[in-house]
Order: sequence, then structure tokens, then C-alpha cells
Amino acid sequence: MERQMFCFQCQETAGCKGCTMVGVCGKKPDVAAMQDLLVYVSKGISAVTTALRKEGQTVAPEINHLITLNLFVTITNANFDKESIEARIRATLDAKQELLARLKDTAGLPDAALWDGAGDWEEKAGTVGVLSTENEDIRSLRELITYGLKGLSAYSKHANALLQDDEEVDAFLQRALAATLDDSLSADDLVALTLETGKYGVSGMALLDEANTTAYGNPEITRVNIGVGKNPGILVSGHDLRDLEMLLEQTQGTGVDVYTHSEMLPAHYYPAFKKYPNFVGNYGNAWWKQKEEFESFNGPILMTTNCIVPPKDSYKDRMYTTGAAGYPGCKHIPGGIGEQKDFSALIEHAKKCAPPIEIETGEIIGGFAHAQVFALADKVVDAVKSGAIKKFVVMGGCDGRAKSREYYTEFAKALPKDTVILTAGCAKYKYNKLPLGDINGIPRVLDAGQCNDSYSLAVIALKLKEVFGLEDINDLPIIYNIAWYEQKAVIVLLALLYLGVKNIHLGPTLPAFLSPNVAKVLVENFGIAGIGTVEEDMKLFFGENA
Repeated sequence: MERQMFCFQCQETAGCKGCTMVGVCGKKPDVAAMQDLLVYVSKGISAVTTALRKEGQTVAPEINHLITLNLFVTITNANFDKESIEARIRATLDAKQELLARLKDTAGLPDAALWDGAGDWEEKAGTVGVLSTENEDIRSLRELITYGLKGLSAYSKHANALLQDDEEVDAFLQRALAATLDDSLSADDLVALTLETGKYGVSGMALLDEANTTAYGNPEITRVNIGVGKNPGILVSGHDLRDLEMLLEQTQGTGVDVYTHSEMLPAHYYPAFKKYPNFVGNYGNAWWKQKEEFESFNGPILMTTNCIVPPKDSYKDRMYTTGAAGYPGCKHIPGGIGEQKDFSALIEHAKKCAPPIEIETGEIIGGFAHAQVFALADKVVDAVKSGAIKKFVVMGGCDGRAKSREYYTEFAKALPKDTVILTAGCAKYKYNKLPLGDINGIPRVLDAGQCNDSYSLAVIALKLKEVFGLEDINDLPIIYNIAWYEQKAVIVLLALLYLGVKNIHLGPTLPAFLSPNVAKVLVENFGIAGIGTVEEDMKLFFGENA
């Protein structure tokens, strides 16, 4: 059967090779084509902005934001709305023409920088997608960099929403995007650029960490209710804290409660959000269970970022999108950086809905970002020195629907009682409700927050290295067993590699976009490995007596 599309950017890509007829995520070929074209024009405008900077000219923040949001729109499960993607392509082409007019020397610009949008867009998309790079290893490295940049764009966009920018990060993102068009770059050049992407991944996560903590305070140990109240509610999913803040402000006194879902759970850890009496708790689990959980919630759902599963008809009319997110037939709430969004439609909708159906009760504990862990540093260090804590296991990353991901639940259950799990991202839902207990009052699952809060895990590791007087971060009693799904996990991985972390285990499968030769480089230089069975990995990490 003739290939209709090609996409292999997520862990669940068909056969661990690539989706060719329709995306496992639900993305259709025409949407995939427009996403390919949006990436292409984003690379083109980035070549222009990079050339402008070389001439000493400035690039407006609005252009940086445009490119950042373009990449975010193409992340797995973010936007399925062809019309909105086409609108972004048009806006990018218009902005590029204005920038080209300012450029003194256009010689040497790639075709993507000069294309004016003429011709059939789907036909054009077919010539500029992933497979347009013929050499398998160059293609692999270009996509590894591009996917890392997509992850970086997500973190930059959230910081931008809180009016925080880093021109150096933006300039690098655009320079690296443009470099993926440069046929003169060798595999070695692209490997170096891959590590540089990790460097700026650290910077991007640090920027967002500063933006979040400046706006909302440092996360603190918090017990989060997972039951429901008696009022109608609005469920907020995705990652954008500024969207949540605006919604909470607008729901005060309305009789409508607000709940988090999936990656929004860590919002409860920030002091600033605790002042809202209608901020009730967290409803449900990781993103992939939303079909059942959105149905039983009864009220409107606000998708602030990626993690959309194509909705069932039973609740599609209750699903709203905003920011980078989009789905055809779902109402989109507009509003750019620094603008006040109007959530009155959701609030009025919620008032007409029944309260959520309770699907579980109790509490889960979180809030162990770096500042909170540093506050407990003496306790943690004493537990390590006394032998009460023998090892830490970093189990951050993503959750997903593949049955093979049950490995992470069983792995957590099988861990020796003197180990502590450090986590961030929705991977936590594989074990954050297990009765794993504590060690001298320290919970055995320390949840730092969202996927971007993997920054906290790196900062904690660097602090422990300093406390114990070690020269190499790899001498710490830390095991890295990370689950990945999409592009934000890719930038976290590259950031860890840049920081010098080795012997990271990645699962449930290694990325399909790693060619055999590129995978070999990662294995030989960084000790990257896959996962085995729980029993095999227990022996690998803890010895024969595990």
C-alpha cells in the first residue's frame, strides 16, 4: 500500500519504525503534511533570523515567539487542526518576507528561506518531510536535533507566557533549526550540535523554572486530593500554569470548581495556587486514559498544550483548546503572550453540567522540586550516610498506553526498600499511587513536578555531587531508568547527556529515529541502553541478590 505520510517522532510510532498511513496518535495524513510544512517554513525563517543576527541586526521577540510556538504546535498530540496549522504557515511566510527585505545579503540562504508559499502545499510537504534527507545517519541526527528543539520550544513557550525570555536560547534554537538544512554539515558536526542542543535544553528548563517560581513560589510538599466535590467542575489538562491561573481567577465566586488532570497535577505544589478555594484537586491519571476520565468528569475540559487523544463524541462538545493545542470541532480560546484570555464560555458551560463522577478517593503527595529537597538536604544526606537510603532511581519521563509500560509499575514495586524514586513528568502515574512507604519520613517517591521539572532532578543530582565531594556525577548512587514518549523527553535526555550523565536506560523502546550508527555513538560514548525484564534489570542495577 502506498505511503500516505511518514512520522516517527514519538515512542508509539507504528512498529517502532514509522507511521505511514495514519498516526498512532490519530494524526491524519493531511495534518501530518501541514505539520511537516510548518516545520519547513520555521526552518526557513530561522535561516533568515540567523543571517540577520550575523549582520548585527536584532530580531523582535514576536518573531522568536512565532517560531517557538510553531514548533510546539507540531509536538505529538498537540494540534490536529489542519486549518489552524495552515494559518500559522501563512503567518510565518508573511513574517519571513518582511525579514528578507531587511537582509542585506541573501546569498547562501537555503530554499526554505526563499520559498514564498507558491504551489500546492500538500505536494510541497511531500518533498520536504523527514524522508527528504536521504542519508540515514544525517537524517537521524537532524531529526534528533529537531525533536530536541521541539521540546525546548515547549519550555520556552511556557516561560514566554510568564513574560520571561532568553534571547540566547531563542537565537540558538533558530540557528540549530537552520543548521538542519545545511548539507555541508557532517555527521560529526551534527553530533556536536546535538550536545549543544542539550546545553540549551538546560538553559531553557532553568528559564522556565525561574519563571514558574518567580510567579508562583517554590513548590512545597503537598498532599493533593484525588476525590471530587459536589459542585460542577472544569478539568484542566496539559502544562500551562498561566492558563490555569487565569481560569482560577475567573472562576472565583461562580460555584464552579477547578481540577487538574495528568501533567497539570504539579500546579497544586505551588503556594500561589493554594489561595483559590475552588481549586479542588486532581482528577484521573496520565493523558492516555482521558477518553474514560473525560467522559466521567461531566464538565468542560481545557487542553492547554499537547496530550490530546482524539475525543469521543460523548464529550467532544465539552473539550476546549488554547495556546498550541487544537482539534477540529473543539472551540479554541484565543489569546497571546501577555493577553488576558476569556474563559467565560467554559464557566457558563460548566454551570450547566453535573458534578464529576468520583473515580477514586484519597491523596497523593508531591512537591519535591529542588528547593524543597534542598530544605530536606540534611535529612537526605544523613539517610544516605547511615545506609538507610542506598540508591536513588530517576524514573522521570512520560507515560503511554503501550502494555510494555507496565514494566515501570512492576519495576517500582520490585525496588529494594532502601531506594528512593526521583520522578517528574507523567511517568509518575505508573507508581505514584502505590503504597511504597517512606524511609525515615522521606517518601520513597519524590515527585518534582512536570516533565520540564526534570531540571530539578538534574539540580538535585549536582547538589548531591557537591555535598558528597565527588568529582563525577556518575559516581553518585543514582540509577537512570527513564520512560520516554515525545519530544519533551528528548530535550531532557539531551540535557542530561550535556551534563555528563552516563548509563541512562531508556524505554520501553529506543527511539525509531535513531539509526543503527547514531544509536551506536550514543551507546559507546554515553552508555545509553534499553530496558530488559524487571528481573534482569534488578540484577543489573542491584546485583544477584536483588
